[in-house]
Amino acid sequence: MADEEDRNPAEPATGGEPVWEGQVYTSADGTRRVLRRRPPVLETRALGVEFDERYVLHDISLKVSKGETVAIIGESGCGKTVFLKTAIRLIEPTEGTVLFNGIDLGQLNSRQLSEVRTRIGFVFQQAALFDSMSIGENIMFPILQTNPRTPQSELRDRVAELLYEVGMTPEVADRMPVELSGGMRKRVGFARALAAEPELMLYDEPTTGLDPIMSDVINELMIRARDNHKVTGIVVTHDMKSAKKVANRIVMFYPQSRLDEEQDQIVYDGPADEIDDSKDRRVTQFVEGLAGERLMEMTLARGA
Repeated sequence: MADEEDRNPAEPATGGEPVWEGQVYTSADGTRRVLRRRPPVLETRALGVEFDERYVLHDISLKVSKGETVAIIGESGCGKTVFLKTAIRLIEPTEGTVLFNGIDLGQLNSRQLSEVRTRIGFVFQQAALFDSMSIGENIMFPILQTNPRTPQSELRDRVAELLYEVGMTPEVADRMPVELSGGMRKRVGFARALAAEPELMLYDEPTTGLDPIMSDVINELMIRARDNHKVTGIVVTHDMKSAKKVANRIVMFYPQSRLDEEQDQIVYDGPADEIDDSKDRRVTQFVEGLAGERLMEMTLARGA
C-alpha cells in the first residue's frame, strides 16, 4: 500500500515527468507514495463586486499557489484593493466564490471565518495601527487573539524578535504610533502581520509614500517573509520596481468601466520578468508610464 503525500502539482514526482492526481511513484528512500495535489492557497472563481450598480470587479478567476508571490498592478480604480478585501470577506462579493485552501469562505459562519483570518496577515496601506495601544501591544494583538493565555514574558520576547526582524530595537515597543515616522509605522504593521505566523500575506500598497531607500527596505521584508517564513504573498502596488523585485508573477487589472462587456478585466497574468515584452498596449502604457496616450483618451472621453 503506497503512502499518500501532498505535493505542489508544479513539482514533478519523478525525474521531471508529468504528474497527476493519484500517480504512484517511488521516493528517494524507496517508499511507494501516491501524489495528492494541494489546492491553491487562494482561488477566486468568477468573482464580481458591484457598487452603486457598477462593477468594480467582474468575472475575476485567479489562483495563487503555495509559495508564490503575486503582484497585482493596475491604475487607480481598477479594483486592486477591493480584490484584497473581498479575498478575506471584509467586502462581500456580489457574485462568485473565494476559496482559501479549498474552503469556500462564503459558506463559513462568523466564528469559522475569524479562525481562517488568523492564518492570513494583512499589511494595510497606512499601517492601520491602533493609536491607543503601544507598539508592543499592537504586535501582541494577533497573538492574543489566537492564544489569549500566552505568558507576558513570551509575548515580550516575541515582540522583540519581530521588531528586530523589521530593523527596529526592542525599546520601540514602549512607544506610541504617533511617535513614529511613516516608514517605522509600516514596518510595525509588517511585524504585526507576521506575529500570528500566517500562511498567506496580503500587502496593500506597502511602499506608497515612502522614499526609495525605505521602499526597498519594505521590498526586502516581503522577500524575507517569503523565504524565511514560507508565506504565500499577494501584493497590490503601483510601483513597478517593487512588483518586479518581489513577485515571481504579475497580474494586471484594467478598469471595468473602460471595458466592453465581453472583454477580460485581467489583461496580463504571467512571469514578472516577461511583462516588459507584453504586446498589449494597455500593459505597456502602464508599465512604462506613458501618460500622453492616457491623457488623450481622457480628453476624448470628456469630449464625448
